[in-house]
This record gives sequence, C-alpha cells and structure tokens, in this order.
Amino acid sequence: MKRKLEQFETPFITQISFHKLIETLESIAESNVDYRVNYAKALLKEIAGLPEFRTGIQDLSLIDEHKDLIKNLLADLFPTALTHNEIKAVAIPFHNITFNYTQRFKKILGAAGFDFDMNIRDFEDDLFYIMNCCLILNDHYQQNIDFTNPLFYDIPDSNGIMKHYRILYNADFIEIIPTNKAIPLTQEDIDLLIENFDDIALWKEKFPLESWILKGFGIVQLYDATTESSVSTLKTNLLKATDTKDEDLQEDFQSIFRSIFKIPDLKVGLTIYDPEDKKFIRPNVDAKNIQSVILSETEEADCGKKLYDCFFNCVVKEKQTFIISNLNHFEQANINDAFAKHLRSQNIQSCILAPVVKNDEILGVFELSSEKPRALNSINANKLDLILPYLVDTLSRYRMDLQNQIEAIIQNEYTSIHSSVYWKFRKEAQKFLRTGQPKEHIFKEIVFKEVYPLFGEIDIKGSSEHRNQTVKQDLKKQLDTVIEIIESLISKANLIILEQRKFELESFRTELDLPLKADTEQIIQRYIESEIHPVIQNENAPEEIKTSIKKYFDKIDEKTGMFYQSRKKFDNALTKVNKKLASILDEKQLEAQQIFPHYYERFKSDGVEHNLYIGASIDPNKPFDKIYLNNLRLWQLQTLCEMELQHHEMKADLPYHLEVTSLILVFSSPISIRFRMDEKRFDVDGTYNARYEVVKKRIDKAFIKGTKERITEKEKITIVYSHANEKKEYMDYIKYLQFKEILEPNVEQFEVEELQGVSGLKGIRVKVAHQKATSVHS
Repeated sequence: MKRKLEQFETPFITQISFHKLIETLESIAESNVDYRVNYAKALLKEIAGLPEFRTGIQDLSLIDEHKDLIKNLLADLFPTALTHNEIKAVAIPFHNITFNYTQRFKKILGAAGFDFDMNIRDFEDDLFYIMNCCLILNDHYQQNIDFTNPLFYDIPDSNGIMKHYRILYNADFIEIIPTNKAIPLTQEDIDLLIENFDDIALWKEKFPLESWILKGFGIVQLYDATTESSVSTLKTNLLKATDTKDEDLQEDFQSIFRSIFKIPDLKVGLTIYDPEDKKFIRPNVDAKNIQSVILSETEEADCGKKLYDCFFNCVVKEKQTFIISNLNHFEQANINDAFAKHLRSQNIQSCILAPVVKNDEILGVFELSSEKPRALNSINANKLDLILPYLVDTLSRYRMDLQNQIEAIIQNEYTSIHSSVYWKFRKEAQKFLRTGQPKEHIFKEIVFKEVYPLFGEIDIKGSSEHRNQTVKQDLKKQLDTVIEIIESLISKANLIILEQRKFELESFRTELDLPLKADTEQIIQRYIESEIHPVIQNENAPEEIKTSIKKYFDKIDEKTGMFYQSRKKFDNALTKVNKKLASILDEKQLEAQQIFPHYYERFKSDGVEHNLYIGASIDPNKPFDKIYLNNLRLWQLQTLCEMELQHHEMKADLPYHLEVTSLILVFSSPISIRFRMDEKRFDVDGTYNARYEVVKKRIDKAFIKGTKERITEKEKITIVYSHANEKKEYMDYIKYLQFKEILEPNVEQFEVEELQGVSGLKGIRVKVAHQKATSVHS
C-alpha cells in the first residue's frame, strides 16, 4: 500500500470511508433477495466493530490490518475474474494513497521494484490544489468543468523500459462536504476562477486550506497509453501538415481537437508569423483550407495594426497564451473594440491564441475558437501543453520547407544574394509562391535606383610577371633535368634519336630566355609527356640511370604533371595574401553594415577588389542621409590602409616575395544597379552609368599623364576622382588619418592619362605609415 496522505497543500480534509458501500449493503440486507441478503448481513456483521469504516479512517494501519475484509467489501467492484486483466486499485483522486490492487497492478509494481515511488507525472503543488478546487466546483456547484489534462503514471518494467499509464478516476463513492471554514461562491466568483486558472492565490482565497471534507474512496484504473491512439493520430496528421494539397487536413484536425477538448463546434486555425516584416501571414496559397482567426479572410496583415494590439505583446513578445473565454466580458472591458468586432464577425464567442515557439523564436500562432462563451477558457487551455510540442516540430518543418522553396527560387532565378538586398528577392519569391506558382509567371528584374557606388582594390603588383617568371624557372629546371638524363642515356646507348631529342630540349631551353609566350608552357609540357617520358621510362635503362629517372618523376607535381616548385611558392604566397586581406575586408564589412545597410560584393584574383553600393533604395525602412555615404568612404579608406598594413607585416614570412598596390575610385553621381537575370549578377543600369564600369575596368593599369609611371605604387593608397568637391572630401579624410599616424605626411597629386572615352580624371597618392602597424580602427 502506498501511504502519502496530504502530500501537497489541499482544500480538503481527507477521510477514507466506506460509508456509501455500507449504506448499499444495509439496503441489500433489508431486501428479499436471499443470497444477496445473507452476503450483505455477513459483511455488515464483520465491520460492525469497526466504526472507522463508516466515519472515516485516520490510522492507515487499519487498512493493512483488515485488508482481507476490505477485499471482500469491495468484491463487487473488483471482480476476481478480471483481476489479471484490469489495472485497478482503491485510491483518493490526485493523492498517492492506493491499496487493494488487482493482480495485474501488483505485477506491474513488482517489476518496477520495491523502492519505486509511484508519482503522477508533472503534478506540481499548485496544480494539485486547483484540481481539488475544481472537484468542489463540479460536485457542489454543478459546474461540469472539464479540468483535467490526461494524467499519467510513468512506471518502468522489469527491463527498465519506461511505460506510460493513463489514469482514470471513479469518484462515485466520494462525498464532498463543506466545513464551517468553506466560503460560499457566487456565479461571479466562479467565472473569475474560470478565467484565472493560474492565479493560485485567488483559488486559495476562495477555497481555504482544509475548508472542505473529502470523504469516501475512489477507484483508479490505468491503461497502457505508451502509444495512445489519439496522440498518434494527431502526430500522423501533423506529419501531413506540409502536404498542403490534402483537402481533408482541416477537417481531420478539427475532429481530433474536438475530441480532445470535448467541444462539438471547436474550430482550429493557424497563422504564420514573419519576424522580418513583422507580419501575420496565412500558410501558402494551397493551404487555404486552414483557417485563421487572426486574419479571417485576408492573406497577410501588419502586426502593428491597432486591431492586434490587445494580444500582440502577450503572444508574440512575451510568448504567452492569450485567452478570451467570454466575448461579452471582453467587450464590456473595452480592451479592443476592433478585435471584438473582428471575432464577432466570425461568430466567435471564446478563443485561445497560443504561440508556437522553438528556441525562443515564435513560428506562428495556433488558434482555437468556439461559438459558445466559456467553452474555451484558461483551464482547458492547459490541454495545449500536451499538443504544442508536436505543433512546434510541424511548424518548424513548414518554415524550413518554405524557406527552402524560397531559397531554391532565388538560387534558380537569381543567385547567391548579399544580405543587404536579400529582402527584395525574398518578396519576389514569396509573391510567386502565393500566386500558386503559375508556369507563365515572369520574374521581375530587381533594380536599386539612386545608389552611390564605391570601388576599391588591393592588387598584387606585377603578378603576371611574377607568375611568368616562376613558370620559366620550373620549366628550366625540368628541361635541365631531362637533358641530363638524356645525356646519360646517350653515353650508354649510341642512338641518333636521343641526340635529336636532346637538340629539341635545348632549343626549348634557349627559348625560355626570351619573354614567355602564352602557349609556351603547354607546348613544352606536351612535348615532354609524349616524346621524352616514353624514352626515359624504358625498363632497359641501366640501374644507375634509373635512380636519376626516379628522382625526376618524384619532383613532378601530380596535378600539373610538371615541375611545380617555384610556381607553387608564388601560388601559395598569393593565396595566403588573398585569404588574409579578404578576411579583413569581410570582418570589417560586418561592422560597416551596422551603420547603414549597403550592398557588398568581393572578388579574389591577383588581389582583392570590392564593390559597395549605398542608398535609400537598399533599405527603404531606414532614412538615408549623405553622412552615411561619407562614413562609408572613410571606412573604405581606413580598411584599405589596414589591409596594406597587414600585408606589410606578413610579407617577410611569405614563401614568395610579393608587393601590393591599393586603389580607390570615387564616383559621386548616384547610379542604378540592375540584377541581370541571364548573368545572375548585379550590373550598372543605363548608358550614362556604364561610364563608371568603363573607368573601373581600366583605371588600375592607367599611367600618370605625360609619363610612363603607373598611378598605383607599392605601399601607397591611390585615390582617383573627377571633381573638386571629391578632392576636398578625401583630403579631409587623409588629414584625419595623418593625424592618427596611419598615413605619412607627403601627398602626391597628379592627372591621369586619358582612357578610351574617359578624360579629366585626377589622382591623389599617399603612403601608408608602416611604423604604425596597428589596427586603424583601434
């Protein structure tokens, strides 16, 4: 027997009594049915000396002492024929007082172990108290409140596997009696309690401790609900939730939830929450059979509308359930007339709006509504605790699937998109999904008007010359090696063909003393692979030459098939420089985006170049001011300085010595950029704007006017501009950075040679102060 009287605080004084059974036996004893009369009289005789069986047992040892008598007394309720089938015992509802177990119940407890403590799952003190109060409301005040979530015992079997048993109580033999401490309740008191299920102080005020007597006994019956059919059905339907073409989905949901809540006219709805646009939206176009209390007939709505302010903070911000148990009371309180009319137009008298939350992020709002007042309230809203975890998983999958669809559309119709402009592509993709994905849909070209361009690059100085030089070095080493091998073979085998091969190799070697042609490397590689390798791989070669041949092939790179020592040092140095400089730019970009969002793209080749576009159209939700453009220009100059400083620090450790030059192109006229659907990239829009692209592509190779000196120079920042106001702006930036000892004092100014179709460009060049090799943003 489990003995835990008054485990929690309770409004009851509990008295275990068999008085209702005894009264039944007394009626039988006075009847004319012989075998029943004798049976009843015999039992009454046995309990005659135990008045506690009628008045109430206080000493629980009496139950153990008279367990056989109690078993006989309860025989009609515990038929012997069912003892191995039913999981049943005498119990006080919600207490852990149980005895008179069926054989099956004993077997289950025996498998769990002697020390196992059988407790109701997730049954806290406050919940225990309120449920006892609800017993009083139903029994004494005839309220017929459905107040219990399914209750479970979690009991391990002999293998340690946790089994979950649903608890059913029969309280036919319990009597609830008020004491002189009981407080009489009005209907207003009862309505107040129904609307405030979680207010434990209110419940204790209306039902003081030990103010009622719970007299009698109950019967608890368990069934194995480890795979309870109703939850299983719900989960199955939720798994189908993303299959929006299932027209029976809404009807299935309503049928399940009507069973759970025992409300015949219950309606189920769902509204998606979009945190980026702060909108409520209906699931996509194919799911119109899913209703929405919030949206009613509309497809989407701004959350900031006054219509929703009565529940927005509660549901979305605080992530709490919002409940209207009686629309009339809601209207009388003048909380939100617009929302009251919105509900009444849908013939809703009570409703529950519950946030569906995952990882502290709201995914949507689950809705229950009824045409009857008080049908939905703060008490039966607790049933959602059993259901919402499944809804969370389903809605999370729905959002992920929707996001994947949007991403697929963007990737297929556009390309990888920078976060600053992603919103515009997302809107176009959402529009496509909401219109039912028609085959004839024409995707709109994305245009951002009136944006200011900023171009900058840090380039590897003389990269082509360095690359050609290392290629020649590797080719010379490889030719020298194979010539030596051929000479060794000639000394061992007097073959004229080897002399001819040597002659051709030496001709290639001489050609490498001249400037490298575009196809020289490929011609030499093909010749060596087709004419030389078959000769030197001859198995008949002398052993002493085979060693040299093996060393030669060990030096050949697996990927290129050629010697790759000098070129590899250059490539590794270039990769290291590009990776470091690009990482600085990307990291600093995250900071710059916080000031004002702008489009950013970066490219790596023989150096790192970047494009920035800033303007009001990039983020219409934020007011744009020219000061953001000025700030971004200064940021760009400082960032290039830091990149140049970083290169200066790392170049001594590079496997190949490389110098860099830095360039900024200033263009003050706003332009438009258009996403080219065919090329999947942004480009300037319009003939006049194309001038900017022409200058950008040609400027880094330009010379100072009247000289053969490039406008860019190692360890210096070159700024190319067109107008006097641009010069003044950047001279102010330069003075500021000179004050911070980031740039050196001397400033060069010059005119840029005329480019094809472009003239009038001027330049400023200033050296980075390497002795101040610290972060320019510190």
